[in-house]
Amino acid sequence: MSKSKIGTIEAIMLILTITVIHTMLSLPHDILSSQKSASILNLIYVGFIAITIAYIIFKLFRKFPGLDIIDISELVGGKIFKNIVGTIFITFFVISSSMLLRNFCESLKIVYYPMTDIIFIIAFFVIAVYIGNGLDFSATLKTNLIILPIVLVSIIFLFLANMKIFEPEKIFPILGDGVYNTFVAGLINIASFGGIAYLYFIPPLLKEPEKFKKIAISSIGTSVIYLILSIATLLFMFSFFVTVSEITPLYTAARYIEIGSFFQRLESVFLLIWILAFACYLSIVSKFSMSIFQKLTNIQTKKPLNSIFSLLIFGIALFPKNYAISQFFESKIYPWCVIIIVFGLGISILVLANLLKRKQSINTLRKE
Repeated sequence: MSKSKIGTIEAIMLILTITVIHTMLSLPHDILSSQKSASILNLIYVGFIAITIAYIIFKLFRKFPGLDIIDISELVGGKIFKNIVGTIFITFFVISSSMLLRNFCESLKIVYYPMTDIIFIIAFFVIAVYIGNGLDFSATLKTNLIILPIVLVSIIFLFLANMKIFEPEKIFPILGDGVYNTFVAGLINIASFGGIAYLYFIPPLLKEPEKFKKIAISSIGTSVIYLILSIATLLFMFSFFVTVSEITPLYTAARYIEIGSFFQRLESVFLLIWILAFACYLSIVSKFSMSIFQKLTNIQTKKPLNSIFSLLIFGIALFPKNYAISQFFESKIYPWCVIIIVFGLGISILVLANLLKRKQSINTLRKE
C-alpha cells in the first residue's frame, strides 16, 4: 500500500465510504430516535462542526508534509508512543468494521437468509475481502470509485422517487425536543463523520498532496449532504422511524418505490449495490490496518498479514452472542470511540506536534 498513490477523487470517495456504510445500517434510526423532527437541523449543525474540524486537521498537517499521524506521534513521544497510537487506531478500525460486518450480515439473514447460519454469511464477506486485499490497493480504490457514486445516486433517487408520499410538516416542531437536545446532547452525532479518521493517514499516499484541503472539505461536505438526504427521506416518510426488523431504515424506504407496473420491488437492486459498497469498505479498512501494522513492525510483505487480519475480522464478527450486542456497540459505544480516538486523540497529537515545532523554531532563532 505504501507504493500506491491515491488520486484526489479516489481519496474523497475513500473518506465518504465510511459515512455511507454507517448510514446504510442503524445510524439514521439512531439520529431520528434521538432528534425526531430536529434531525435535519441537528445534522446541519454537527455537519458544520465536522467540516470545521476537517479544516483544522488540514491546517495542523501543513507543517508536516508527507507524514501521517503515526509518523507525527513518533515526533511527539518517540517509538513507544508511536506504537501505542498505532495500536489504538488498528484496534478501533478492526473492531468497528467487524461489528458493522456482524450487523450487516444479521440484517441480510433477517431479510433473505433466515435459515442460513450467520457464520456462512460473514465468511462470504471475509473471503471476498481476503481476495481483494491480495490485489494492489489501487484496485480497491478504482472499484470503490465505481461503486460509491452509484450508491450516492441511489440515495438521490430514493429521495426523489418517494417525494409523492412525503409529509414535509413532520419537520415541525423544528427544534424537536428543545434547544438542549438539538445543540448539546445532539453533539454526539458528530460521530456520524467517523471517516475523518482516515484523513490522518492519507497525506503520504496522495498523488497531489497540495489538494489535501480540497479532499478534507469536499469529503466531509459531501457526507453532510448525503446524510441529510437520507435522514430527510426517512423523516418525511415515517413517524420518527419506529423500530423495524429490516435490512436498514433505507431499505425499508426503498420498498415503497414503484415506477409503473414493471419497476417494482427495487429494494433488491439497492441491496446489491450496498453489498458491493460494504465489501469495498471492509477492504479499505483492512488495508489501512495492515499498513499501520507494517509501519509499526517494519514487516515488508503483506501476504501473511492479509490472512491474519481477515481471520481477526472474522473472529471478532462472530464474538457477539447475538445481534443486540453488536447493535449496542454500533449505537452506543462506537460514537464515543470516534469522539475520543478520532477527534480527541488525533487532534491532540497534531496540536502537540505543532507546539513542539513552534518551540523548536523559536529555539533555533534564539541560537542564531
